Amino acid sequence: MAIFVQEFVSLKPYNTFGINEQARWFTEVQTIAELQEAILWAKKAGVTPFFLGGGSNLLITEPLHCLVVKLNLKGIAVEENSTGVFLKIAAGENWHQTVLHSLDLGLGGLENLSLIPGTVGAAPIQNIGAYGVELKQVLVSLEALELATLEVKTFTAEQCRFGYRESIFKKEAKGQYVIVSVVLKVNRNAPLHIGYGDVQKTLADWGVDQPTYNDVSRAVIQIRQSKLPDPNEIGNSGSFFKNPEVDKLHVEQLKQTFPDMPGYPVSEITVKVPAGWLIEHAGWKGYREGDAGVHVRQALVLVNYGQATGRQILQLSQRIQDSVQQKFGIQLQAEVNILP
Repeated sequence: MAIFVQEFVSLKPYNTFGINEQARWFTEVQTIAELQEAILWAKKAGVTPFFLGGGSNLLITEPLHCLVVKLNLKGIAVEENSTGVFLKIAAGENWHQTVLHSLDLGLGGLENLSLIPGTVGAAPIQNIGAYGVELKQVLVSLEALELATLEVKTFTAEQCRFGYRESIFKKEAKGQYVIVSVVLKVNRNAPLHIGYGDVQKTLADWGVDQPTYNDVSRAVIQIRQSKLPDPNEIGNSGSFFKNPEVDKLHVEQLKQTFPDMPGYPVSEITVKVPAGWLIEHAGWKGYREGDAGVHVRQALVLVNYGQATGRQILQLSQRIQDSVQQKFGIQLQAEVNILP
């Protein structure tokens, strides 16, 4: 069946920031064969394809003169053997619904990653993580379609070269592949990760001293909902900036002026400093200019109050970066994918 390509389509419903920019061409695909057809269509038209999942880690700053391909590949297969349980999940599946599905099966390993927005296919690109767990800890392999050859290739977790919100798909292999499925290893006896302070406190407040996977998931959901705005109510992309890894000596110098500045050792020479703390103490929490702003409860989240353009939000983010650089000597990096 031939794909259906539309022209001049608003992308507002397809990005959680709610940015109203147009795609010159737009199509949706449900199968790998349709995905291959879309790539061939783009090559024939002489335009670049852009692959869209849930649009939850994306800031569109101007109209996209390309073929936007919405990935709707669906399906979850479960395989169990003596080493564990393996979930093969198509790229178009909703990430949070996938976590809930694993919990329904009594499987642990994904519960700390509850309520992270977006689709499964986007998760490996930035190695999603939250509350002490990263995707790289559960990912076994993934399949990705190579644009140049239209062949499906398999990447092991090691070949993905995961880092903090990084992977090979954001670096050397950027623009060369589109992820079509992932394989995650979960377990009926997976260890709980409840060392994160907020998770511990929430469970304690509930009087839960022997938590289950579902308990941890519920705690994470409550924490995220208390801190992060719902994209259905106010446009946002979650955390806009990465938490910077800073030279330990520089942090020690800053603590002489800012003794309450939090920091978490990454190595003997680097410390991770919460970007939200830096932004808040640079005076940006709750700031608003027009419809572009910084969330009132979480300074790490930039928001669209309705009619902000992607360019306005980008300019606000750059002013925040300059401000933090001037005050703390720390350069913030965007976590979201900024287009074009």
